[in-house]
Amino acid sequence: MNPSRSELRRRRRALALRERRALAVAAASRAATLPVFIRAKRIAFYLASDGELDPLPLIRHAAVMHKCLYLPVLHPLGHRRLWFARWQPGEPLRRNLYGIPEPLWEQGGLIDPRALDLVFMPLVAFDARCNRMGMGAGYYDRTFAWKLRRRFWKGPKLVGYAYSLQKLPGIEARPWDVPMNMVVTENEIYRCDGS
Repeated sequence: MNPSRSELRRRRRALALRERRALAVAAASRAATLPVFIRAKRIAFYLASDGELDPLPLIRHAAVMHKCLYLPVLHPLGHRRLWFARWQPGEPLRRNLYGIPEPLWEQGGLIDPRALDLVFMPLVAFDARCNRMGMGAGYYDRTFAWKLRRRFWKGPKLVGYAYSLQKLPGIEARPWDVPMNMVVTENEIYRCDGS
């Protein structure tokens, strides 16, 4: 039996700040070599909270490469789905209803998730088949549910971004769970779609 979400979250929060920073740099170095990252023009990231693997080193690298960077935002009319707002490191942020920083945005300043090339997703746990256990609110699954119905064009590549300690032997996928295309950790890349 897998550990509970709260236990898994406790484990990642237990990492010392210095270790988190070193692991974030190692994961960024690994992710930056992915052909899908190199080719992507519009990339969505997240800002780490609750001990998540920090994508900031990778965000900075993407900014230097002149990628268009986006962060998820909770739109009041979004029906519990994520929208994505353009952002650059150093631009102002505000906290959403969960206390997670998100960019300041105006109506019309959001991008449809289908227009993204690549999405780095936080997670609580993953397995080698690229199944993801999120925080439990289902935002990413609802946002990308349309990918489950597509046979050909599948839209953006979904990449889990996690510490290797978050890997579980298996996660039972439910019908509404949207699988990731790959998972990047500080030690390894798990590819599940041939990318």
